[in-house]
Amino acid sequence: MTRVGRLLRQTHLDEIPQLWAVLKGDMSAVGPRPERPELDSDIETGVVDWQKRWFVKPGLTGLAQVNDVTGAEPEMKLRYDLQYVKQQSFTFDMKLVIRQVWKVGVDAACAVLE
Repeated sequence: MTRVGRLLRQTHLDEIPQLWAVLKGDMSAVGPRPERPELDSDIETGVVDWQKRWFVKPGLTGLAQVNDVTGAEPEMKLRYDLQYVKQQSFTFDMKLVIRQVWKVGVDAACAVLE
C-alpha cells in the first residue's frame, strides 16, 4: 500500500464514494455495512440468519463498525447488525454517528502524527 493510500484509509477519505451513495439515497448514513459481494455470498452460505440484516438499508456506518468488527468475524458482525435492526431509531442512529465521527477524528489524528 502506498503512503497516500494508507493516509486515505486511515482518515477514511476512501469512504467518499459511499457518502455519494448516501446522498443519492442508495444507502443510509447508519445501517449494516454491506460486505464485498464475494464475501457476502460466502458468509451467506455459512452463517444462519445472515439475510436478516437486509431488512434495513445498508449504511455508511453501523454498530459493528463503531465496535471495530468486520466481515472477517461474520458471526460477531451479524450479532451487531441484528442488534441494530432491532434497536434502530433516530436517537440510536445519532449516538452511532457521534461515536463514528469521534473514532474517525482519533484515527485521523493518529495518522497525521505517524
